[in-house]
Amino acid sequence: MNDAQKDPVCGMTVLPERGLAAPYSDQTIYFCSEYCRNKFLAQPELYLTALVARSFDEAKEHRRMAYFSMEVAVGSSMPTYSGGLGVLAGDTLKSCADLRVPVVGVSLLFRKGYFDQKFDQWGGQQEGPVEWNPAHFLQPLPLTVQVEIEQRTVQVCAWQHNIVGLSGYVVPLILLDTDVAGNADDDRALTDYLYGGDQKYRLAQEIVLGIGGLRMLRALEYSGVEKFHMNEGHASLLVLELLEEQKALPSAEWDFQRVRNQCVFTTHTPVPAGHDKFEYDLVERVLGKVMPFEILQMLGGQERLNMTLLALNLSRYVNGVAKRHEEVSREMFPGYPINHITNGVHSWTWTCDSFKALYGRYIPGWANDPAMLRQAVSLPKDEVWVAHSEAKTRLLALVKEQTGIALSADALTIGFARRATQYKRADLVFSDVQRLLDMVRRGYPLQFVFAGKAHPRDDGGKELIRRIVAVARQTGDQIPIVYLENYDLDLARLIVSGVDLWLNTPQRSLEASGTSGMKAAHNGVPSFSTLDGWWIEGCLEGQTGWAIGAREAGAADADSVNRRDAEDLYQKLENVIAPLFYQQRQRWLEVMRQAIALNASYFNTHRMVQQYVTNAYLS
Repeated sequence: MNDAQKDPVCGMTVLPERGLAAPYSDQTIYFCSEYCRNKFLAQPELYLTALVARSFDEAKEHRRMAYFSMEVAVGSSMPTYSGGLGVLAGDTLKSCADLRVPVVGVSLLFRKGYFDQKFDQWGGQQEGPVEWNPAHFLQPLPLTVQVEIEQRTVQVCAWQHNIVGLSGYVVPLILLDTDVAGNADDDRALTDYLYGGDQKYRLAQEIVLGIGGLRMLRALEYSGVEKFHMNEGHASLLVLELLEEQKALPSAEWDFQRVRNQCVFTTHTPVPAGHDKFEYDLVERVLGKVMPFEILQMLGGQERLNMTLLALNLSRYVNGVAKRHEEVSREMFPGYPINHITNGVHSWTWTCDSFKALYGRYIPGWANDPAMLRQAVSLPKDEVWVAHSEAKTRLLALVKEQTGIALSADALTIGFARRATQYKRADLVFSDVQRLLDMVRRGYPLQFVFAGKAHPRDDGGKELIRRIVAVARQTGDQIPIVYLENYDLDLARLIVSGVDLWLNTPQRSLEASGTSGMKAAHNGVPSFSTLDGWWIEGCLEGQTGWAIGAREAGAADADSVNRRDAEDLYQKLENVIAPLFYQQRQRWLEVMRQAIALNASYFNTHRMVQQYVTNAYLS
């Protein structure tokens, strides 16, 4: 497809425009005039129809890679994600579109999303279904495929979403859906909730994704796909379908090596509970006997079907998502040649408007080549502060709107927003509230912005939210603390760009990578984080941010580690960070510039996708 783009209304060659409202805020749209722009806003389906027709034809040509992920985040209006894994998948496909990598994405639809989060007055999380209409955002595809679940034939249909790159190149995302007339009610509900239901529900979803996804690609005639990238183990059943295809060839043999050469696997979690495992009696009942039992055990584990082992055994290239995560993964799965490609974020998506404008003035071309952001060391400091102040103003306005609390534009604002679960230790900073109150009395005002969802069955994560809300009542106006509801992409953009300092306190070796600090760095916000995941690679003490504790926790018990980390956090916050923010603003601005130049320029999905292409797809 040529680089010259066409206005979807009149067909004239035009230049791109960004910044429209959802669901088009993450896409490049091309208008030749204000007249056509207004006509599009009145009838947006014109644009959607034009894009679908164009990209569907493109998709048939030379797609070489298929990217399978249980969740993909492309916009807040489409609740097809829960958190980091889905955001990473969406950012990956966006960079593929920018870089014109011939990939097709495959995921599930999730008609009721992950969940809609509300709090009671005590911080108790209440969950409800998400209300959205897929037809407003997606194009239904005219084909269905079949999968077998509990010896029933389940029809699977698909919808297409088009991820449009900065050059206009389109990456199609295929979203699978079992809400098809003729399916049993339980089967129609299989694509309702992300990470919902029991083990049987989860296994059935993974059948739809792995087996149904491959069959849908075949039905849609993506015949050129040569590599299948499994983003976490949820899609691992596709290797069984690939083996079945090989078995159907005249040789009639299990060609493990041929399938292995087709597959790439990225593991994302060092937490054992994050690796899906299913009892074999459940597998036999739900999946059926797809191959001799001894072969399935050889590939997926002796006692239970381990989806990570299944992918490890049938993938030629395997990687963790940070250098440290490679080490941890090799310890978890000894004998497997696990590499690493450190995660990144999509630079255009996660850079706020004021910093986009700043980079546009001084670093033209940065969006297509984020490595150019290393030039940020020369940005005028006063303009960096103006851009940051604009982002902070937007965040504080949102906080006031949601909570009624008026935060100060002058106070050191600390952000913490991610999934609410115990190992992330969101309340570590409140281990000694009196220390924080003493800082305020010494002339160092503090305020905190929190957000994040706890899984509906994670009681520990829910209790963590309640503890933070309780601390907020205790500190009152002395240290304002807000916990914002319904964390999503739009809220994340405001928080990572609008706070002054990004806090991250996971227990060591349990953070595979983390990407929130990378997003903050794109907006000049330095990190203050435990040395784990990506921060081991990104932390230059006092330059891009600050570390909490040593890299290794040692053999001490968890309480001792928590006490040591909390003490280091307080020492640096009161003796280094707060004095720098309040008393040495020029030096603080230097840290902001270096966070952009040294972290944002490297920890982005453009660099990451280029590494996948070189190390995994072309190998």
